[in-house]
Parts: sequence; structure tokens; C-alpha cells
Amino acid sequence: MLLVLGIFYFRDTSGPEASLSRQPPGPVSAKLELVLTLRDRAGVKDVTVAALQGDKKVTLLSKKYPSPPEEAKETFKVAQQPGLKEGPFKLQISATDDSVFRFGAGNKSEQTLDFEFLNKPPAVTPLSSAHNISRGGAGLVVYSANRELEKTGVVFGDRFYPGYRQSADIYASLFPFPHNLPEERFVPKILAVDRAGNERLTGIYYHLLPKNFPADRIELTDRFLEKVAAEFKDRFPEAATPLEIFLKANGELRKQDSKILQECGRKTSPVPLWEGDFLRMPNSAPRGSYAQLRTYMYQGQRVDQQTHLGVDLASLAHAEVPAANRGKVVYADDLGIYGQCVIIDHGLGLQTLYGHLSRIAVKAGDEVQKGQIIGNTGDTGLAGGDHLHYGVVVSGEEVNPIEWWDPIWIKNNVTGKLEAAQKPAPAVGR
Repeated sequence: MLLVLGIFYFRDTSGPEASLSRQPPGPVSAKLELVLTLRDRAGVKDVTVAALQGDKKVTLLSKKYPSPPEEAKETFKVAQQPGLKEGPFKLQISATDDSVFRFGAGNKSEQTLDFEFLNKPPAVTPLSSAHNISRGGAGLVVYSANRELEKTGVVFGDRFYPGYRQSADIYASLFPFPHNLPEERFVPKILAVDRAGNERLTGIYYHLLPKNFPADRIELTDRFLEKVAAEFKDRFPEAATPLEIFLKANGELRKQDSKILQECGRKTSPVPLWEGDFLRMPNSAPRGSYAQLRTYMYQGQRVDQQTHLGVDLASLAHAEVPAANRGKVVYADDLGIYGQCVIIDHGLGLQTLYGHLSRIAVKAGDEVQKGQIIGNTGDTGLAGGDHLHYGVVVSGEEVNPIEWWDPIWIKNNVTGKLEAAQKPAPAVGR
């Protein structure tokens, strides 16, 4: 496992320059690979790396170069060997160049760096207990760790959703139950990797709540297809008909948009920015629901099928769209099927998406308040009429927005857990 946390340089003008992919002082484990880079114009002749602990010396790397290169890279581990125990040790790096000086012995550089050999995985304790998670919904786990973590979050299957440090030893991870993931593959666990590269997987108690999603048939009209073709024909010049342009946009662009949502998910605050429940666009009626399976028909034939991952809200044409909550704009531009789109980050990987806008009133980097007008509804993208596509996204995964309109759900499942974890533990009587 290669972990590059920093670069430490030392230079001896009479010997090779060396850089190490681990900045001391810091912990290392037997799993962690360290990369040593050596540079010298005269060529690197040899290198030796040793661990010093008490009166013990353990050689970790020793190499001679028959044809001395100007640059050499070597990878090594501080493997647990006889004489090397957990605890502080010194890493001694010695290198010689191929200079003709010093009677051909070459110039030598040497440096001794402080490290800690730590080979035990971190201790992780879940602090939140009730994790009731609906299909298509989200859950939050709060946990403590006995040391600083380099990587942490919730994992299941091949998916990873980051956790974020809330205080000295407390972390929180907001994660989804994807609407299309088989239940047997949803076994969330806390992943914790410390700075030394030691890894711990810890299970959590959870209860899955079943949920069914609606289906709908959408009849594609020539008028709608002409509208789509006019907007997307430049992206698909090889498409011969408006229907072909629609199918490419509905499939290929949808996948590209998903990648952008993943990228936006990484641009998040480590702590919550939102306050209370999330606003719904006022005076709006629902036109499409979350995880709705849509079958697209054209002239009596089924031509496509996609899942709608948001809530469509219709009001007056070009109605003002308020920010659902406090946060920071991380995207304000065209976004494929969503047309003109704004994405607001609310912290912990939680973001809201506003699609099909006719006007964008904010820009990336803006801080917005709950209720602030960020644009107006429209029919850009693959919209069949003027409305707002409202989505809630957790670390790039679209989830059910309805949960976040419910202040009781937010209190019980998210903010209440964060608040409880920050309270000091009650004193224990003697």
C-alpha cells in the first residue's frame, strides 16, 4: 500500500540528494510502502536504509548500482523483524555518489529521521446506535477513533462514502442505501485507516426499511423531440434523427452527469453547513417522483427506459427557485440532461441539485442562505415543460429528497446523532 503524505528533503552538498514519501515524525506500519528518491549528477553509487531502536540495527534496504544513475527510486517497508518492536525508532538513510572526489570513494550523505513503528489497527467505536435506513434514503453513523485517521468512511460492496472529522476523536459519515442495490449487498461497515496504513473494519447495527417506487410511461412527441434535438444536436452530430439525439442524451449524457456529481461530491465541507430542514419550492406541485422508472414510448413502440432520480416540482413559468438550505455553490453551469443547473454543498457530502433552470443567479464559490433565490425554473435539458428538477445527493449518489423535507427525520437520523456524540459522557459514580 503506497501512502504519500508529504516529502522530506535533506541535502548534503558532498553527497546525493534524497527525498522520502513520508514526512517525519510520523507512524509507519509493516503494510506501508515508503518510496525513497535519490538524485545526484555524478550518479548514485549505493544506498543503505536501516532502522535503529535501542541497541538494535535492522537493515531495511541495501543496494549498489553497477551503472550509477542520476536518479534512482527504491520502495521498502519497515517490516517487523527480530529486534524491531512497536514504538519510536530512527530511520537512517545513507547514500554515496559516483564522484571522483575522495580518492574515488564518492561523496556521502546521511540523515537520521524519527519515526514510530505502529502495527496495530486503530480502535473504532460506533457512537450512534439506531440506523434505520430506507431504500433510496440515507443514514448517518457517528464514531470515535483512538488516533488520527488518514482515510475513513462507510463501505459496502465496492462503494466507499467518506467520513469527516468532527472533533479531536469523533468522525461522521453520511451514506446512502442506493435505490437499485440488492439488499444482500448492502452491509455497511466503518472503514478506518490510520496514518501508519493500519486498517480496521467495524460493523454497525442497522435496520433496512422496504420501499417501493412508482413507474410511468412517457409518450414522446415530435414537438418534444425537435426541442431536444435543437439543444443537443451539436453534441451528437452523428445522430441522424431527433429520436436518435434524444436516446443518446438520455443514455450517454446521463452517465456523464453522474461522473460530475461524483466530482462535486468531493467538494464538500467536513462539517454541516445546513440549518434545520430543507425548503421545498413554494406553491409547487409534484410532477415526477424519486426513483420513478420511466418507460419512453414513441409511435406505439418502447424506445428507452431510465430511472428518474429526483422530484419534479412545477409552479408558474420561470418561478423563483430558493436555496433549500444554507451552503456553498459548487456547480452553476450546464449539466447535460439537467440543462442549466446549480448544485449547493451543505457539508458532510450532502448536496442539493436544481435542474432545468431558465436563469442561474449564483456562481460557483458563492455562499448562499436558506431561501435565497438562486435562479428561475425553465425547460432546459431534457425537460418536457417548465419545472424544477430538485435532487438531493450524498457523496455523488442521488437519494430520496422527501426525507430532507421532514424535520423530525433529520433530527432523529442526522442532527440528533451529531449533537449526542459531542456531549460529554456522564460521570460514573464510585
